[in-house]
Amino acid sequence: MFNRENLLLYAVTDRSWTENQTLYEQLEDALIGGVTCVQLREKNLSEEDFIQEAVEIRELCRKYNVPLIINDNLNVAIKSNADGIHVGQEDVSAAEIRKLVGDNFIIGVTAKTVEQAKKAENDGADYIGVGAVFPSPTKTNAIRITNEQLNEICSSVSIPAVAIGGISLDNITELSGCKMSGVAVVSAIFAADDIKTTVQELKRTVQDLIN
Repeated sequence: MFNRENLLLYAVTDRSWTENQTLYEQLEDALIGGVTCVQLREKNLSEEDFIQEAVEIRELCRKYNVPLIINDNLNVAIKSNADGIHVGQEDVSAAEIRKLVGDNFIIGVTAKTVEQAKKAENDGADYIGVGAVFPSPTKTNAIRITNEQLNEICSSVSIPAVAIGGISLDNITELSGCKMSGVAVVSAIFAADDIKTTVQELKRTVQDLIN
């Protein structure tokens, strides 16, 4: 069952930093460190390879009792038996996805405005992702969201929200007082020299921020 605690420390994969480890190895270190949700994001794999990888990562995540969310590709999410999908504003709507997958499938939607957040909730989304809260090395053209905007968006819906975008150990405390349920992190985890230790530090910091 998915709940807001799953959003506490949400790892979004990026294979840009796989010189010394495979993505699978990096992800297992992150899971050992304590990430609470995993989003598998692959922009350059064929769909067949994406499905195969998702099946392998799904088994890894289930070993640690952590949900696996697939970025954007509903076909991959369904065929790999992943736990859910995350979509952006330009992708198929949560309402259309919900018609296809039923109630036990997790749907996350990126929301940058109150209107987008409310629509996502009305369409049946389980959570929203709000950002970029800081300049993002993985999405350089991402629109920045201020802490005030983050709080306004989080407060506008009853479903939980995760903050995303450029979050690292160096800046995460700047989100103190914000009303998100957790943070989604990319490079701060997968570019780290010691992923497990970094995740442990991030998780402790997020717990202090949320509580």
